[in-house]
Order: sequence, then C-alpha cells, then structure tokens
Amino acid sequence: MKKTLLALAAFAAFGIAHADTLKKIKDSGAVTMGVRESSGALSYTLGDGKFAGYHIELCTRVLADVQKQLALPKLDVKYQVVTSQNRIPLVQNGTVDIECGSTTNNAARQKDVSFAVTTYVEEVRIAAKANSGITSIAQLNGKKVATTTGTTSVQLLRRHERANGVNFEEVFGKDHADSFLLLESGRADAFVMDGQILAGNIARSKAPADFRIVGEVLNVEPIAIMIRKDDPAFKKAVDDSLMAMMKSGEIARIYDKWFTQPIPPTNTRVGLPASDATKAAWAAPNDKPAEDYAKK
Repeated sequence: MKKTLLALAAFAAFGIAHADTLKKIKDSGAVTMGVRESSGALSYTLGDGKFAGYHIELCTRVLADVQKQLALPKLDVKYQVVTSQNRIPLVQNGTVDIECGSTTNNAARQKDVSFAVTTYVEEVRIAAKANSGITSIAQLNGKKVATTTGTTSVQLLRRHERANGVNFEEVFGKDHADSFLLLESGRADAFVMDGQILAGNIARSKAPADFRIVGEVLNVEPIAIMIRKDDPAFKKAVDDSLMAMMKSGEIARIYDKWFTQPIPPTNTRVGLPASDATKAAWAAPNDKPAEDYAKK
C-alpha cells in the first residue's frame, strides 16, 4: 500500500512537471472537463450531471478539434465539478485536464497553471437588493458583504480607492449560488463578484426585479480556460481552436447565445452584450494576466 501511494505521488509530481495532456487523451480516449455549478452563463449545472454555458460550449468545441487532431474515433468527455478553492489543485494533479469555469488569469496563478487566450473580460461589481438604498461602495459601511470562498473579490473591494474608511463584515458562501442565497435571504446586504455571475444568479432567482447591480467597477479581469502548466502542445491546440473561432466570428455568436438570448433551464436572459474589452480580446488574442489590464 505504501509503495502504491509513493508511486502515485511520484506519478502526480511527474505529471505536473512534464504535462503531456494530448498523449494522455490519445492513450485513454477520454478527457476530463472541470465545470462550475453556478458561474453565471459561463458554466452552470442543468441537473442530472448535465452542464451548460459559454465556456462549456467553447471547451466542447475545442475538445472536438483535439479529437480530430489526434484522429480519435471517439472521445469520452467526463465532467468534474470544481470550486474556487480546489480548481487549481485539480488541474495541477491531473484530475482535470481543461477547466471551463470562471477563472481569472492573474500573475500569481500563472506560477501554478497556464491559461488559454482570454475569452471573456469581466468587470467585478456589487449586487444588492433594489430596495436596499445601496448604490456605491461608501454605502457598504457597517453592512454584511457576501463573497465566495477562494475568490479575490472582497480583497479588490477593500483595495478600491473609494473603500477608504468603509468597514464591512465579510460573509462567505461555499459557491456562487450559496453566496447569492446569502443576499437573497437577507443574511448579507451585498454580494461582490464578477458582473456576469451576479447577472446570471439574478436572472435565475425567484424575483429578478428585486435585485440590482450597482456601484463602481471594482476591477477588470481577463477570464480564461485553465490548463496544466508547461504543456505547450496542449496549450497550442486549445489556443488554435479558440483563435479560429475568434477569427471566424463564431465566438461572438456563441457569446450572444449565452448572454443575450434566453438560456435553459428557465429560458431567462442574462442580458449582458459583449463589452468592448471582451471584443478587443477576441480581436487581438492574448493570455495576458489581470495585472496587465490594471496598468491601463
């Protein structure tokens, strides 16, 4: 048993240092996609083991191109639910081959994983109840602010220039749906998160008109598909597929399908047309971290 554990540990370490995802996929005929249960229209559950969203569809198309590249007659795509806390370790240790959720590409994470070219540029915002009177950061003083464990949103709020002297209590949800429930149930006065995640949870709530996205933009962040570090062949395969969709205009059509049209299971609209920053990322594909956006 001890030898087996040591062998597994050695294999995991080898996999991290010498990632070869294409060989792994070709040899096994299978690939594991990391998915989120409540990341707005980017990645969410339909129940019964089914998942949908903008990044799910992009990854599905990428993996179809990988299957073609590897000349595989069949590719078994498995889903692995990930959270904000475990998504990076699960990519690193080989459990997940391609993470298709709502992960910000930043310099700290680039030390542990790699990112495909940016497919969505996010604005971090504040959601509050429409009747709360909250319209800015200053009005969060003395309030309870929800965020999701393992995300950077509250740190961004605290660092914002307009948060000087604003004291609030943090309350944590285990995932985005749980964080939104804190707001919905009155256990939090605001929820700080990526704007599309806020919009998606509001759209699917029992009373969407009861909520508003308010206040200052806290940060602009590139969101990208995450893969293992030091695996240039797989990164090239993923990037080439995405860039072909960007060049053809297909990515814009896929985006509109998930963010401006009615989406399952309730056929509600998120109502977020592609921003200028997102369109710019499609026009000039890159994998620059969030810190590069902050310099602008």
